Amino acid sequence: MSGIDRDSMMATISDLVAMAPRASGTPGGDAAAEYVANRMRQAGLDEVWIEETPTFAWSVADHSLTIDGTAITCRAINHCAVADGEQTGDLGTGPEGITAQIVDIGAGKVTDFDVRGKIVLFDLAFTMTAASLLPLSWYIHDPDRGLLRRDVLKSVNPYVTSLTTVMTAASQAGAVGVIGVLRDYPESVNYHNEYYRRTPLALPGVWITKDTGQRLRASGASQAHLTVHVRRREVAAKTVCGLLRGAKRPKDAIMIQSHHDSVGPGAVEDGTGVAEVIALAEHYGRLAATGVRRDSSLLFTTFDSHFTGYHAHQAFARTYLLADNPPLNIRLNLTIEHVGLRAVKGADGGFESTGTTEPRAIFENLSPRMKLALVRTIRRHRLHTTAVVNAAVLEYGRMGIPTDASFVLTSGVPTASLVSGPMYLYDDADTEEWVDVDQLEPVARAFIELTDTADRLPPTRLGLLPQRVRERLPRGRW
Repeated sequence: MSGIDRDSMMATISDLVAMAPRASGTPGGDAAAEYVANRMRQAGLDEVWIEETPTFAWSVADHSLTIDGTAITCRAINHCAVADGEQTGDLGTGPEGITAQIVDIGAGKVTDFDVRGKIVLFDLAFTMTAASLLPLSWYIHDPDRGLLRRDVLKSVNPYVTSLTTVMTAASQAGAVGVIGVLRDYPESVNYHNEYYRRTPLALPGVWITKDTGQRLRASGASQAHLTVHVRRREVAAKTVCGLLRGAKRPKDAIMIQSHHDSVGPGAVEDGTGVAEVIALAEHYGRLAATGVRRDSSLLFTTFDSHFTGYHAHQAFARTYLLADNPPLNIRLNLTIEHVGLRAVKGADGGFESTGTTEPRAIFENLSPRMKLALVRTIRRHRLHTTAVVNAAVLEYGRMGIPTDASFVLTSGVPTASLVSGPMYLYDDADTEEWVDVDQLEPVARAFIELTDTADRLPPTRLGLLPQRVRERLPRGRW
């Protein structure tokens, strides 16, 4: 494969989709890790290895919902019925299920209702709009007004939701289960919510569509039989690493990152990111084969456990970023996620493409010279519909940034992390048709330019603060 062209990257994405789902500890997840490692070896990298870290695989043995004697189409809420992050075994209602009265709280607060011993019917709200990042955005490249329009700024992403708030309150109030109405979502129950590692989803629960919820409410539904029988087991998360040694500063490294796991087809999330990382590895591998190497080493990485608690990311940070004498001095992180098209809810209730790039952000905490280089790169390679977000204020908190680079950033590494949040991101609808094919090559070439610019600068001056200052600040506060 030639590397930096969209056909090669689409072929990589197709290969990854064929392995899906690629969740940690599944055959698809293991195959994806081996696939990435083999592609890195073929690219001519000097060393390629896979590191393993314990994480947890969650799967559904059985799930169903019957309301007043009528079977309802539903899907189990991902990672539900797990009261503790270390919990394993058979969990949830068991195969026999539970029967209880329904309490419909709509978009209200659990605490305003008596839910003890009952099943809570609630509307899931997606609470983060595209406009939410504007206060932290210091540069926006939007020549076609793909972002700075009222309808786009009001659009929401599927990551930040009301799920943990409702689930926690319902559990504390003595509820026995939940039914989530996907109020802000197209007519699909195939929404694979994230694992929110700080807030276990202790109760069993299922998703139903907005139309289904409306029908239930119109019928005066009163009693439900809920079955959510799940299993959770410890498995090995796999981090794929490929190293191309630098010619002059082999211990200094620029890290190029994405994640290879998925809970559905995962074409955009994150087949696109992996395709970009492999394309960059092939580009620099070809240069090395001709005797041309960057001064600093290049470390290409893809992670899993993105959907199970980020255990691989944390282990990597402890070994490579927070240790007193790490194997490499990682001076810069470049992360690529989600090169996708924008979707809206169509007239038929499903996902409908606008044919435009999903609005995206680059979270960064770079030095002034790198900030300037980033802006020039965005403009030169026409990465339209892109906001540059100041992540320096997020670097020292516990929450970090909503990207795969969060643990790298909060460990003190200067970072530029590209990400977007299309509505289909966690859905089985995330197939190859949603890849923003025309942007695959520009994104790759933009990140090559950033890599080459960083390699020419002093490696300790890539972040907003000098390296000696950064090393004295608190780190690893996850």
